[in-house]
Amino acid sequence: MVTISDTIKQHVAHFKIGVITYEQIVVGASPNMLKGKLRQFQELLYFDMEQTPLADWPEVKEWRSVFKQVGTDPSRYRPSSESLLRRIQKQSFIPSIHSAADVNNFFSLYYKLPIGIYDRNNLHGDIVVTIGTEADEYIGINDRTTNFEKKLVTKDAQGAFGSPIVDSKRTMVTDKTTHAIQIVYFLPSFTTTTCEQILQAMKKMFIQIHGGHAYTQLIL
Repeated sequence: MVTISDTIKQHVAHFKIGVITYEQIVVGASPNMLKGKLRQFQELLYFDMEQTPLADWPEVKEWRSVFKQVGTDPSRYRPSSESLLRRIQKQSFIPSIHSAADVNNFFSLYYKLPIGIYDRNNLHGDIVVTIGTEADEYIGINDRTTNFEKKLVTKDAQGAFGSPIVDSKRTMVTDKTTHAIQIVYFLPSFTTTTCEQILQAMKKMFIQIHGGHAYTQLIL
C-alpha cells in the first residue's frame, strides 16, 4: 500500500502522487525509436530554454514553492526534473541508460515532473511519502549520500529509498528487473483528471516497450 503522510498534507495543500505498478516486464537496451525520441525532445527543450529562462517556467516555479513549504531550500536541492532540465540547458544531454530509465526520463522531461521507478523485489512492506527526519538518508543513484531532513522522501519498512530529488541505489531498476513500481510526484495545481490522463499515457508507452501488465493509482 502507498500513502501520503498527514505531515505533508499539513504543509502542502492538494499534494498528490501517482503510482504505476508493473508486472512481468523485460528491461533492456532501448529501441532506436525511444533513443531518438529522447534525444529529439531534449533538443527541443534546449531551444525552449533559450527563449524562456528556466526559472520562469510555471512547473519549475511551483515545485520550488512546494520545496519551500516543506522546509527544503530549492536553491540547494532541486527536483530531479529540474536537474535534468539544467543538464540540457548546458547541452549535457541525458544519454540512454536502459529502456526503463529512458522512458522514465522522457516522461519526467515531457511533463516536467519528478518521477521515480523502483525495483519491487527490493522494496519491503508499505510505502509512505513523507517529510524526512535527520535519520532518513541513503546512497543515491548518483553515488552520493543525501540526508532527507526537511525534504520530501519515500520510505518502505527498511527506510528511505526514493525522493523527488534523487533515488537510492538500493531500489534502482536494472536490466534484471521484472517487477517495478513508478511514483509520479504531481504538482498540487494539477487536476485529478490531468493526473489520471498522465498515468494512463505513461502506462501505455511503458507496456508497449517492456511488455507485461500494469495498473495505476492516484493517491490524494
